[in-house]
Amino acid sequence: MSHPRPATVGQLKETGYQPSTVKDELRRNVIRKLRAGEELFPGIVGYRDSVIPQIVNGILSKHDLLFLGLRGQAKTRILRLLPTLLDEWIPVLAGPEINDDPLAPMTKTGKRLIAEQGDDATIEWVHRSDRYQEKLATPDVTIADLIGEIDLVKHAEGRYLSDESTMHYGLIPRSNRGIFAINELPDLAPRIQVGLFNVLEERDVQIRGYPIRLNLDVCLVFSANPEDYTNRGRIVTPLKDRIGSVIRTHYPETVDEGIRVTKENAWLNRDKENSASGVTVEMPAFMSEVVEEVVRLARQSPHVSQASGVSVRTSIANAEVVASNAERRGIMTGEERVVPRICDLNFLVASCRGKIEMTLAEEDGAEDKLIQSLVGEAVKAVFNKMTRGQDFEAISEQFEGNLTFPAGDDLNAKEFVANMKAIKPLDKAAQSLTKTLNLDASDPATLASVGEFILEGLYVNNRLSKYNAKGKTFFKR
Repeated sequence: MSHPRPATVGQLKETGYQPSTVKDELRRNVIRKLRAGEELFPGIVGYRDSVIPQIVNGILSKHDLLFLGLRGQAKTRILRLLPTLLDEWIPVLAGPEINDDPLAPMTKTGKRLIAEQGDDATIEWVHRSDRYQEKLATPDVTIADLIGEIDLVKHAEGRYLSDESTMHYGLIPRSNRGIFAINELPDLAPRIQVGLFNVLEERDVQIRGYPIRLNLDVCLVFSANPEDYTNRGRIVTPLKDRIGSVIRTHYPETVDEGIRVTKENAWLNRDKENSASGVTVEMPAFMSEVVEEVVRLARQSPHVSQASGVSVRTSIANAEVVASNAERRGIMTGEERVVPRICDLNFLVASCRGKIEMTLAEEDGAEDKLIQSLVGEAVKAVFNKMTRGQDFEAISEQFEGNLTFPAGDDLNAKEFVANMKAIKPLDKAAQSLTKTLNLDASDPATLASVGEFILEGLYVNNRLSKYNAKGKTFFKR
């Protein structure tokens, strides 16, 4: 990446450069992007009319920001996109340990360089990607980590304790002229949070009580989970008072938004070119909706702790597992192209474990039973929505004579379709629904997926029963 050409303070002055604070810089670039109609946070879905306006208002107000929301609500991703709102390059004095403005130096080292060298003082250029620092708050974080500490080696060399050159700077001073983020703020010990008061309010730091003051130019941003206020820790009230804007995040409000988030983040692109298995996996829209519906039902379930939330990462992991099991089936049956089927949902237990926190500590296996129940309810909700008004009684009647229909991982698509053709009402219904869903009815893999969807839909609506024998699944009356 090529940076601007000026290499000295004098050359920089000739360009008309004027010092600017970080928050003025953010504000200026946000205004420019808004006027140009540019997207402020690319890749963030569902926040256009809710969260992003809050962020814009906070930046226009030159506030420090706290992102408050449950896990998996893109808080960290937004924090890491904030540097894209900075100028691409800024000049800094070569010499000081921290970024110092060539025309308005803050450190004693910077002021001395300007006094001694004047316009010949050397400058360097810092890219915006290097002006963002992030720290995960943990109980063992110290003031020295964030603010700094006295370097006893430098003191032993004969420097005075009150000389800032004896200091080893922490993360916040080293973020001068940039953005510093603290993730999971409530996990920071209260006494350390108190140490941030001066930084937030007066924009200066004191180290070990010595009269060393750095008039910092830094934008502080934080993330926190509301649950943390009561369970693991809390944000001390005076610190909250000093944070300009508290921005609430949320989960995707619609099914389509949730599916879009999953597709953009999950590894679902399995095809011959980028997969060692040589199996192409194509996820149909109704299976994506079932996967999303599992998580949406979990967020409404009385058996799930809503204070903890159900992360978007659950949907992402679930979609990847469904695709992977379909890929595994293709490897074992020798198919080069597969479409996920309902039988692949049996393996969501593994990808949901630990991500769905139950309200009560129940007996062993309760979590797995809850997940299986949620999967069944999700299939029911999606099936009933997509087949509203359709009559499948003719299919149920075919099973009255002790007929059983094999389904599961051991059947490839062509075998499944061949079995369907023996039940004409099922084959006809699958053909019809496939076309209704704008899918290819001539494709065996797609037809098998839709056929199993119909059978499972009848099962969850108590029109058929299902049992497992020797690892195989069978539908019957």
